[in-house]
Amino acid sequence: MKPTLSDLERLAREAGSILLNGYNKDHTIHYKGEIDLVTEADHASEAFLIGEIGSRFPGGHILAEESGETIGQNNDTWYIDPLDGTVNYAHHIPIFCVSLGFATNGVMTLAAVYDPMRDEMFTAERGKGAFLNGGKLQVSNTSELGKSLLVTGFPYDTWNTELDNFKYFERLGKRTQGVRRLGSAALDLCYVGAGRFDGFWEFKLKPWDIAAGGLIAEEAGAKVTAVDGSPDYLKPLTILAATPGIYKQVREQLN
Repeated sequence: MKPTLSDLERLAREAGSILLNGYNKDHTIHYKGEIDLVTEADHASEAFLIGEIGSRFPGGHILAEESGETIGQNNDTWYIDPLDGTVNYAHHIPIFCVSLGFATNGVMTLAAVYDPMRDEMFTAERGKGAFLNGGKLQVSNTSELGKSLLVTGFPYDTWNTELDNFKYFERLGKRTQGVRRLGSAALDLCYVGAGRFDGFWEFKLKPWDIAAGGLIAEEAGAKVTAVDGSPDYLKPLTILAATPGIYKQVREQLN
């Protein structure tokens, strides 16, 4: 049995309710790395999603942030980020979401990203467009880099990696209206799709960070590739998503 977009919406919304219910409580925080956090809400949201998917849509592969990879028996793959923006959540900063993507035969087909604080449900189905709470999304028509607003993120090993993104942040910050850092790659991509940002790039990501948001941005009209321009951004795990009017200009600055 294959899921529908409504199935993903329901799962993302119910997982978002788990996050919302725990938002104002004291969090149990553990460290996966120097600055890479996980809370009890991450685990609760992921346990719910994996349980529901395993029960209703058995047999698929699952790539989930906290529990890693579960090998399935068919050609379906689920990408689960139960809480994208954990550092924000742990500090009671209201910018986080649930990100859920579904692929079959290696092709992303369905996506839902839910922001429970704003009750914003971003969705997409390949070939059928992207939507926010049922209204169709469209990227901005910005064509000048100097008039664009961009967003990016930084890797968890930023203290000890050469690819820390700071030189690109500075370079593009000086050539645009500004570069924001929200702390949620999934929402960054959705905001590009909604025309709130004109472009997003980031290095050293995980598949569950960008699988759903990438499809949403693409279906809203963004050009979405790896930073080097290759079409499969889930393999090198770098991403550049921008309105077509500035995509080439942003990519030139990143290369």
